[in-house]
Amino acid sequence: MTRRVGLSARRIVGGLSAIALLAAVSGCGLLGGSEDKPANSAAAPGAVEKPKIKLGLLPILDVASVHVAIKKGYFKEEGLEVDAVPVQGGALAIPGLIQGDIDITFGNWVSFFAAEAKDAAKGVDGLKLISDGYQAKPEMFLILTAADSTIKAPKDLAGKTIAINTFRNIAELTAKATLEANDVDPKSVTFKEFAFGDMQAAVQNKTVDAAFMVEPYISKAQRSIGAISVLDAATGPTDGIPIAGYGTTGKFAKANPNTIAAFQRAMAKGQRDAADRPTVEPLLVDYANVDKETASLVHFGEYPTTLDATRLQRVATLMKTYGLLEKDLDVKPMLFTAPGS
Repeated sequence: MTRRVGLSARRIVGGLSAIALLAAVSGCGLLGGSEDKPANSAAAPGAVEKPKIKLGLLPILDVASVHVAIKKGYFKEEGLEVDAVPVQGGALAIPGLIQGDIDITFGNWVSFFAAEAKDAAKGVDGLKLISDGYQAKPEMFLILTAADSTIKAPKDLAGKTIAINTFRNIAELTAKATLEANDVDPKSVTFKEFAFGDMQAAVQNKTVDAAFMVEPYISKAQRSIGAISVLDAATGPTDGIPIAGYGTTGKFAKANPNTIAAFQRAMAKGQRDAADRPTVEPLLVDYANVDKETASLVHFGEYPTTLDATRLQRVATLMKTYGLLEKDLDVKPMLFTAPGS
């Protein structure tokens, strides 16, 4: 198996320990939940302003809670109909969000924070985060190689090409952090953009040396081509890191506060229920196009039921460390609170 934490990891974790100490003193856990009042307490009264919403989604395990909420009628109970719009990743979904092609999108926190730091959504009153989505656990963020690859350990990734779904996202961030934790210079690695569904073929035909995969693509590649894990990107400095959630524009949120509040309530129920594996597995067969056996093998992350600024700030801190942010970003103003909450 891979060696997970080297000297660099201790330096990274040490650098974060001061932040963790401050969080502990204030009563907040940097790596987990918070004792503060949830930031996404949805309590806006009244009928929804927009009954049918366009929601950007990827066919991955991370969004299982949306499909649970649809299946169980949680959105319908709130007067909402969800029109799922396929997206390749958060970075590519944000322009569509800004242009109004979609109303809300699932995306990784790195992409949301990077766009906000660049004022990319300034014309639509910035980006607002409205629901948490997914948090890392071991074995669900893996860098995989072909069974016959000469890459056997993290150190062998130096100088190699790794597929990621989009640039400057959570995959790139966690890959860089864990590469450095295993004494591999992230600058020696070349990242190449591929949709998750195309990564297995890219590894198999040697277009790339390795691929950063998520579920259910990890389990599919391991079963079908015997793909081998050489690095778990959700360990060491990225253990338990928040991955992704749901966001909209400030303009849409201000015009549709009841719609956002209704979405938040439905999602809170979906997030809660997604923690039950037997509930999710059958849905993966449908929306992620995997067979039942693969669905039974996937490694689950966590589905947080509250949106917590303390947890998310950890992502922004790592982004600054690895050059994905030029300056510090306070994420708390990005969290949308419904009127009356």
